[in-house]
Amino acid sequence: MIALHTAAEVRGAEAPLLAAGPPDALMHRAATGLASVCVRLLGQVYGRRVALLVGTGDNGGDALFAAARLAGRGARVTAVLLDPERAHPAGLAALRRAGGRVLAPGERSVPSLLGRADLVLDGMLGIGGRGGLRRAAADLTAAVADGAAVTVAVDVPSGIDADTGAVDGTAFPAMHTVTFGAVKAGLVVGEGRAHAGQVHLVDIGLGPHLPRASAFQLTDADVAARLPAPSGGDDKYSQGVVGVVAGSATYPGAGVLCTGAALRTRAGLVRYAGTASDGVRAAWPEAVVTDGRPGDAGRVQSWVVGPGMGVDDDARSVLAEVLATDLPVLVDADALSMLAGQPGLVRRRGAATVLTPHDREFARFGSEPGGDRVGAARRLAADLGCVVLLKGEATVVADADGTAFVNGTGTPWLATAGTGDVLSGITGALLATGLPAAEAAAVGAHLHGRAGQLAARGGPLLAGDLVRRLPEAIGRVRGLGDPGLGASGA
Repeated sequence: MIALHTAAEVRGAEAPLLAAGPPDALMHRAATGLASVCVRLLGQVYGRRVALLVGTGDNGGDALFAAARLAGRGARVTAVLLDPERAHPAGLAALRRAGGRVLAPGERSVPSLLGRADLVLDGMLGIGGRGGLRRAAADLTAAVADGAAVTVAVDVPSGIDADTGAVDGTAFPAMHTVTFGAVKAGLVVGEGRAHAGQVHLVDIGLGPHLPRASAFQLTDADVAARLPAPSGGDDKYSQGVVGVVAGSATYPGAGVLCTGAALRTRAGLVRYAGTASDGVRAAWPEAVVTDGRPGDAGRVQSWVVGPGMGVDDDARSVLAEVLATDLPVLVDADALSMLAGQPGLVRRRGAATVLTPHDREFARFGSEPGGDRVGAARRLAADLGCVVLLKGEATVVADADGTAFVNGTGTPWLATAGTGDVLSGITGALLATGLPAAEAAAVGAHLHGRAGQLAARGGPLLAGDLVRRLPEAIGRVRGLGDPGLGASGA
């Protein structure tokens, strides 16, 4: 798993190394790693134009020392200093010795410089940056966005909150972020994910001094380890039996999608106990369809309840019946709307419960997610004593104990009707296998995103495309591989 750390945790880990080592030792390690990534991105270094935007802190020093290394290899390097009097002195001296040029933000040649650059380094703000960019930094960021350079952020893109990913106004649009010592949570969640681009982690020796993380991102290997292949002694009952209550006369497709996703994931048996039984029978003869209430369905090991089921009195009664069981339950869509008015149904449960709201559904429980999506999911999970899967560009899973996962897979093409029903079916099937609820939710989000990436290769996707691509997504996660999908979200 990729550990996600806060700025305070990183600073605490840096402190003993800074006290024990010579001045700027950590900065030189960071700069060496940063320069190496830039070399790979540039390919040929000699003669390439490199511009750097330099603030007043150590982040600017990292950029200056790295740029000095690039200049020493023949790159044409120019630094734009936001405050020439307060730039890192040793880093600035190193750049000048290597032949780099220095400009102030207001000089007339700056827009042309940024427009013609092959690579732009953002060293304006580091992990301590809070609030929006000041005018000069925002103007430089806008000029970079108008150019065609490869954009690289130093540790974190300027303008994003390193802990939450929140952006107040303008933030640097990085194609790549080279982060030092640990992956900062703000690089993979919220608006920060879009601004960070591909994240490259440079080891500067912080590992022994970092506390155990409470937030993580799963890799394909982590997911594969939680999806063991069936053995010769398995049968349909030992592979997990999931019950599905989804769909209605108004929304029959929700039952079809949810049931299909559960079947395609890994469940040995799916029992359908909703009111869209004709459609489910026609689409999935492999499912066992019950014309009755959930209690009539037979033995199951988890329940999925909510997608398209409606919010009438009968639906409320069914929701209460499912939540009264001692089995893991995933609650989605219409069931979330009903549960928001009766949260005690979850608080009283002894078995695991997973809630899967999008932002509007989340707000029905009392507050908007806001800029700190991990914090918001943690608070609701702790309040209700359950697992919260907060959907979004970077889906967040939070357990009641504060453990969180940030999903690193997916595509914007997933923002279409029915894809949430598929996610519910996937995760419900994983709950039936006995995975801890938070892990099942995190694995479900990862697989859902991988299936979305496969389905989106041809352009716009439908929710049904995800169901069809699930076996392939699972196979690739298990190691059949595709470089185009990537190995992880960071």
